[in-house]
Amino acid sequence: MKWMIYGANGYTGELIARQAVKEGLTPVLAGRRPEEIERLGQELGCETRIFSLSVDKTTETLQDIDLVLHCAGPFTDTSQPLVEACLASHTHYLDITGEIEVFEYIHSKKRAKLAQEAGVLLCSGVGFDVIPTDCVARKLKELMPDATNLALGFSAASGISRGTLKTAIRGLGSSSAERKDGELTPFPLGAKRRHIDFGRGKKTAIAIPWGDVSTAFYTTGIPNITTWVPVPPVYAYGARLLAWFGPILGSDVVQGKLLRYVDEHVTGPDESERARSSTHVWGEATNASGRKVIVRIKTASTYAFTVNGALAVVKRLVHSGHIIPGSFTPAMLFGSHFIEEIEGSSSFVVDEVRL
Repeated sequence: MKWMIYGANGYTGELIARQAVKEGLTPVLAGRRPEEIERLGQELGCETRIFSLSVDKTTETLQDIDLVLHCAGPFTDTSQPLVEACLASHTHYLDITGEIEVFEYIHSKKRAKLAQEAGVLLCSGVGFDVIPTDCVARKLKELMPDATNLALGFSAASGISRGTLKTAIRGLGSSSAERKDGELTPFPLGAKRRHIDFGRGKKTAIAIPWGDVSTAFYTTGIPNITTWVPVPPVYAYGARLLAWFGPILGSDVVQGKLLRYVDEHVTGPDESERARSSTHVWGEATNASGRKVIVRIKTASTYAFTVNGALAVVKRLVHSGHIIPGSFTPAMLFGSHFIEEIEGSSSFVVDEVRL
C-alpha cells in the first residue's frame, strides 16, 4: 500500500512521520504549508505533496494513495472534506481525533453505507484518543455482556501540544456530554464529580466530553456512558463556574486571543518528557443487578502512545491482505487486547466488586 500522513508538519504528525521512517516505512508527507512539508520530506527522504482540503482537489491528489492517516486538526474543520475525498478516491481513512462530532459523523449510518459501497475503511481515533479507552471498553463488555453503564477515564502526566490545546480552547464555550439511554446528552461542565482510583490512588474526577462518549457506544452497545479525568478539588468546583462563562469564552474575540497565545507560546512536550511520562487508563462497567467490574491498564505517555498506536494500526492495514470496508473503532477492528500489544503498555488488571 502507498500511504500518506496529512498534517505531517504538525506536532504529532511530525512525530509519527519520523518514527515511521525509523521503522522502515515510507509515507508520503502532505499538508498545506510547503516550506515545512518540503523541509521534513527532504530530511526524511519521503515524497511530499502540498494541498489544502477542498474535496475536488484532494480527491485528485489521492488517486494513487491507498490509505491516509489524518493528523491535521481541529478535526471538526478538516475531517469531513478529507473523508469525502477518500470515499471518492477509494482511499482508506484513519485519523487521531478525539472529537465527538467527528466520531458521530464517521459512524453515521449514511457514512458507514457509503464506505461499504466504496470499499473504504473509515476509522477515527487511532491515537491515545481513543485506542486505550476503546480497548478497555471492549474488555469490559467481554467481561460483562449485560452491562448497562460504562465509565471510562485516564490520568495523564505529560504536557500538551499546540493542536490539542487549540481543540480544548475551541470547546470552552460548550458543555460536557454523556451517553444516556443511547443518546448523546449535554450537561454543564463540572456538574458530575466522583472519586476514582485510576491506578495512582483515589483522586477527585470530573466528567468531560471525551470521545468515548461516542465511540464506546459503537464498540459495546452499552447505552449509558460517561468519561472522566482527575483534577485538583478546587478545579472540580471551578469547572462548574467556568460553565457560566461559556458564552464569553466561546466568543470570537476571546477565542482569537487564546488561540494567538497558543501559537506564540506553546510547543508541546519534548522527547525526554514523553519518554519519562506514563498514563493510567481506567474503566468500570455495571449491570442491572449491581455487579461491577473494573479494568485498569498503564500505557506510555499520551503522545508516545499516539505515535506507537497510529503506526500499529497503519502497519496492520498496510500488511493486510484483506480490509473490510465500513466505519469502525480501533477495538472493533483489532479487539480489546490490541492495547496490550502497543509499545509501553502493561497488561489488563481486572477487579470485580459486588455492590
